Amino acid sequence: MKIIVPMAGRGSRLRPHTLTVPKPLIPIAGKPIVQRLVEDIAKVAGENIEEVAFIIGDFGDEVEKSLLQIAERLGAKGSIYRQEEALGTAHAIKCAEQSMTGNVVVAFADTLFRADFTLDTNSDGVIWVKKVEDPSAFGVVKLDDYGFITDFVEKPQTFVSDLAIIGIYYFNSGEKLMNEINHIMDNDIKVSGEYQLTTALENLRQKGAKFSLGKVDDWMDCGNKNATVETNSKILAYEKEEMSHFTSTCTIENSLIIPPCFIGENVKIMNSKIGPGVSVGNNTVIINSNIENSLIQENTKINHGNLSNSMIGNSAQYYGVSREISLGDYSVLDFLNKD
Repeated sequence: MKIIVPMAGRGSRLRPHTLTVPKPLIPIAGKPIVQRLVEDIAKVAGENIEEVAFIIGDFGDEVEKSLLQIAERLGAKGSIYRQEEALGTAHAIKCAEQSMTGNVVVAFADTLFRADFTLDTNSDGVIWVKKVEDPSAFGVVKLDDYGFITDFVEKPQTFVSDLAIIGIYYFNSGEKLMNEINHIMDNDIKVSGEYQLTTALENLRQKGAKFSLGKVDDWMDCGNKNATVETNSKILAYEKEEMSHFTSTCTIENSLIIPPCFIGENVKIMNSKIGPGVSVGNNTVIINSNIENSLIQENTKINHGNLSNSMIGNSAQYYGVSREISLGDYSVLDFLNKD
């Protein structure tokens, strides 16, 4: 089985945190979003992952190297493709056409999930869905009495279904999907000015393909700061046993760590209370602070922080008493020395 990961988006809703790091590589509870995504899919798939193909923008050599290492950790071949223009979900998959053979899972790298089921590889396809309150922002599906999908509708303006497609799909034939994607692109068939995957899925369905549902227990978005911080807290709670300790390289003095928390390597925490729901990246220093439900990246310094629902990037410095902040990489915010 292959995993295809379109991830060329700019992540503009998560700025300033995506100005220096692509959103899928932002760590959640100590692991990049995209690494968690492919590991979760591998668990659900229940079979050997042959290849992981990443569809990226101009992210640079270091990012490409990191992505190939993620594939290697699964014992899979890593492949890199580039999407030069954002022309829709179907166009993104088209960029990885060379890898679209055999059994494939397509997973867009801005979401994480929790599910407890075995993937049915005998069906033509499986579409992961979750009930949502406002389906107008998503592609949705309609079902027949037997639980098979009867319609794919992209961002409906009138209610047709509350089963939103979360951006993860299984296909037993990557070749058949590519035939439909090539058809809609060759004939310039667009929805809202873009080539949409739901159009290709609807064409396959009309030709007799049977798509079943992959229901998820939890669908966790990483689209903006608040959603990403909430996802971090949820992942920590799901992995509470793994996240309730820190390594011997850390220095913890006169401080209370309330699990679940992730504490990276060489972290120094002094005269502080950390947790619950906090991730702290490698080499970060926290002094005289009280932090809960927050995401702190690597090589950062915090003094007198009284933080909740906050996100601080890499190599940043924060000195102050604000309750909620979003501070990007290499930024300095100092309320203690206003002069």
